[in-house]
Amino acid sequence: MLPVIFGLSGPVMTAAERALFRDTDPAGFILFARNIEDPEQLRALTDSFRDLTGRAAIPILIDQEGGRVTRLGPPHWRSWPAAQTLAGSANCSEPERLASAVERVRCNFEALALELAGVGVTVTCAPVLDVPQPDAHDIIGDRAFGASPELVSILGSACLEGLQLGGVAGVIKHLPGHGRALSDSHETLPRVSAKAAELEQDFAPFRALSNASMAMTAHVVYDALDKAHCASLSPTVIETHIRQRIGFDGLLISDDLDMKALAGDIPSRAVAVLEAGCDIALNCWGKLADMQGIAERVPPMTPQAAARLQAACAPLRVAEHSSALQSRIDALLARRDALA
Repeated sequence: MLPVIFGLSGPVMTAAERALFRDTDPAGFILFARNIEDPEQLRALTDSFRDLTGRAAIPILIDQEGGRVTRLGPPHWRSWPAAQTLAGSANCSEPERLASAVERVRCNFEALALELAGVGVTVTCAPVLDVPQPDAHDIIGDRAFGASPELVSILGSACLEGLQLGGVAGVIKHLPGHGRALSDSHETLPRVSAKAAELEQDFAPFRALSNASMAMTAHVVYDALDKAHCASLSPTVIETHIRQRIGFDGLLISDDLDMKALAGDIPSRAVAVLEAGCDIALNCWGKLADMQGIAERVPPMTPQAAARLQAACAPLRVAEHSSALQSRIDALLARRDALA
């Protein structure tokens, strides 16, 4: 199996993509707006991945956080709120208000998961566990549940629980913390100058949820940890800080290889994140030449990564679209809204 998650170019696999995926057996796939038309088409596409690979519980990823990071929306799917909107005015010093927010988040993400499961999507890249700082770039902003590590941890846990109840896995991101970045890693390489003691605040939500099955690295340089490499490319950050200090032992996925924070050709980036200690390289854009180059250069998946992948995929469930499923989603959202 290839330690890569691939995208594809359109709403169906082309003949060339099908041949590549059949020959290389990537760990999973990721979907974007260019791959989505309507529920019937999307379910047929996700079923085609399962048929091609022979894996019923293959990870099929999507960025479905809610708010501004949403791939499925009206008119075919519901509109989902951002994390900050779900959190509302919750804080850790008011137990009743916090309890309402926890239940609101749990209901929201169980409903979201059921909607995904109905079209055969098994993984969403959420929750964001970054703790945004006042002077940081707004790339995180309302994607975070709050500005305190404790609140982010509590509501992030509720998100993962809701997703799991719906049969979908979450991906905690962006380890070891993107909340201090002064720039957007899609556009440039951010550098964080905070001292190691200050970074403990960033680590805290990830440490609290270190038993999550999947996580995503940040393309961010942390001077106190490794001045020469961003987290996704740093063996020191991955082994010493993510694996040991934070304690995450699940499936570790790089952020998108195509982001401008990284340098070099795409196959070289894939090799580099795997050599640094990521289990999976994430290649989103479905460019056939890049995928072929990656397939030619990356090594097979390690036994340790394969075991982590198997454990992460074990709970995944695909649902059948039905009136009962829709009724359950409606009931969860009614409960969520009653707690607003």
